[in-house]
Amino acid sequence: MNSLKSSPEGTILVVGSVALDTVETPFGKAEEVLGGSATYFAYSASYFSRVNLVGIVGTDFPSEHLEFLKSRGVDLRGLERKEGKTFRWKARYGEDPNERETLSLCLNVFQDFHPQLLEDYRSSEYVFLANIDPDLHLEILEQISGSKLIACDTMNIWIESKKEILLRTLRKVDALILNDSEARMLTGEMNLIRAGKSILDLGPRIAVIKKGEHGALLFSEGSYFASPAYPIESIYDPTGAGDSFAGGFLGYLAKNGNEGEENLRKAIVYGSVMASYTVEGFSFNRLKSLTEADLEQRYKEFKKLTQF
Repeated sequence: MNSLKSSPEGTILVVGSVALDTVETPFGKAEEVLGGSATYFAYSASYFSRVNLVGIVGTDFPSEHLEFLKSRGVDLRGLERKEGKTFRWKARYGEDPNERETLSLCLNVFQDFHPQLLEDYRSSEYVFLANIDPDLHLEILEQISGSKLIACDTMNIWIESKKEILLRTLRKVDALILNDSEARMLTGEMNLIRAGKSILDLGPRIAVIKKGEHGALLFSEGSYFASPAYPIESIYDPTGAGDSFAGGFLGYLAKNGNEGEENLRKAIVYGSVMASYTVEGFSFNRLKSLTEADLEQRYKEFKKLTQF
């Protein structure tokens, strides 16, 4: 079953949200389903490496979701359960999967989330700081040491309201993963090539700009790589695609234990493969039946599609 991660090189620590989502798209509606940035990342990365998840849920969080994550070997010792309600997010997507309307956002127990990492989590070789408040990013960074690669995500609200704190975070991380509109907002550059290079000037040695159904761009020292997205006929639910991409990307790097140019490019493709499966169903519906053989098959198809 776990051929892709038979000999994982490093363990990944992910800190982020674990949520209950209500999502409406042209294909239907899903209510109170499993969501959250840390959840999608952890499940995706678990196909490649061991994952330690740090987050918080309320007493109303269904136990079957915990068992679902444990079934992939995700370590949940860092998932706090607190009296109160779980973080909830409600959104609607239109015909363009890259555009969504947030209908409601209730932080609930996540509002006072200030995690204290377990001792063995503090030395995780790979770290992903999911899309949360940059102040929390800095709190986590103060607790970890000896990591080979630290990556983070961000979003427009943090760029607008806490840019200075975000810039402090970027000076302390190795990689930034964000979407095209966020890259433009952060750097002030409308051209994504210039935006990617500008991100490297802010501190990270690796920048990944996600372009949704149009693929992703990778920037590292002296190198630039453009990858298309895997073509999907029906995008049922785009929720979690970006975090699944990050999970595949960082998971593959952790599995191989190095960030050489060739591995970075392959990691981009595996990230795109994971995202392509995520959007084929609501919440984790498609991922529940995903096998390592499926991943390898789509990776090969991806390679064939892009060779000329």
